[in-house]
Amino acid sequence: MKKIITLFLMFYTVLSVNACPIDVNYDNGIYHITLTGNKVKKNIEFVSSSNLITNREAHRKANSQLTINTGFFDPKNQKTISYIVNDYQIAEDPVFNTNLMMNPVLRKNMKAILNRTEFRVLDCDSKLKYEIAEHSAKTDFLCSIKTSAQGGPQLLPTLRLEEEFFVVKDSDGNVVRESASALHKVPRTLIGLKTSEKGEQEVHIFIVTNANPMTLIEARDLCASYGLESAMAFDGGSSTSFDYKNIHVVSTQDSGDTGRALKSFMIIKK
Repeated sequence: MKKIITLFLMFYTVLSVNACPIDVNYDNGIYHITLTGNKVKKNIEFVSSSNLITNREAHRKANSQLTINTGFFDPKNQKTISYIVNDYQIAEDPVFNTNLMMNPVLRKNMKAILNRTEFRVLDCDSKLKYEIAEHSAKTDFLCSIKTSAQGGPQLLPTLRLEEEFFVVKDSDGNVVRESASALHKVPRTLIGLKTSEKGEQEVHIFIVTNANPMTLIEARDLCASYGLESAMAFDGGSSTSFDYKNIHVVSTQDSGDTGRALKSFMIIKK
């Protein structure tokens, strides 16, 4: 009997060690994904593809547990509009996107575009932690960016629609330009951070489907309702997609639809 109990405990320990805490819930058109524990931090990577591929293709290619869409891109030249860092190196740099850099309107606002918010996994003297910050924000002493993906705008603690060039208003306060359907109801991919009662960081991801589309203002309110301390948006609209186990979600949710071809992804390795 003692031997059986010992074997059971050994088996349970192996399962616990190998488990990667990913909790997925669905309610009212919104998938709420919660990531907890240090193992997840080690297994998160932000990756990109030289050619545009679907979220499902990226999921299968990386043999990932969970895959979501991340940064903005130009579908015409398949170049990034968002910084991506992988394995401490810049994998995608929007400065090399000629369509972006040569556009006269965007060029006037390039500082705001290049400084959009990003989600980071930091290596702080071999201890990993998460951070949501503007691209130009310096890391703490002894910390370096292990992997990150830029998107925007920041939703919490403050919504930065104008500061990140998603909304432009005239002198009378009228909206004259809008990017990423910021003020329209569309599907969204959102990510944020919360400190648990044990003092540990939790990652909260919301896949807002076309069953309950939101403006970015409503997206901010959603993140605030869950008590998130910081939050941001990734590319949304037709880019919204995620894969987990037998769950495959794209913005249209049409049966058999593999989704839009994309540039960058967040994966959680097995």
